[in-house]
Amino acid sequence: MLRLSKKADYALLALRHLAAHADRNAVSARELAETYDIPPELLAKVLQKLVHAQLLASHQGTRGGYVLSRPPAAMSVAEVIQTIDGPLTVTACSEVDHSCDQFAKCNIRDPLWRIKDRIVSALSATSVADLAADMTTPGAVPVAVVRK
Repeated sequence: MLRLSKKADYALLALRHLAAHADRNAVSARELAETYDIPPELLAKVLQKLVHAQLLASHQGTRGGYVLSRPPAAMSVAEVIQTIDGPLTVTACSEVDHSCDQFAKCNIRDPLWRIKDRIVSALSATSVADLAADMTTPGAVPVAVVRK
């Protein structure tokens, strides 16, 4: 089963929240952690990764916190997931890792890699703005996040 890590879930939750509340100034890590019941220490690490990848900017001070570093429409879900978890894979081997004992004889690797490419394409075509649009549509039902 393909499943996002908790860290990737938390990153998407935070970015979605910031995109949906772009009219506000910076949002603190504490506020995000409390809003979504995320362990503050873990969220802080996730947010720092997003800052390092230049998806977020952090501001110090009493009104400090985090803001998006670019428009949410310019951030894909794939980029966020890969920033947190690294490249998406569906098999033990990859185009660069041939360490699997079955690599030479494998007859499912190439079809599975094509499926992975479709998944990455779909995630790349979905922006953080698309996720946030669900929050701002009147009568929209929030999407449940599956956590590991």
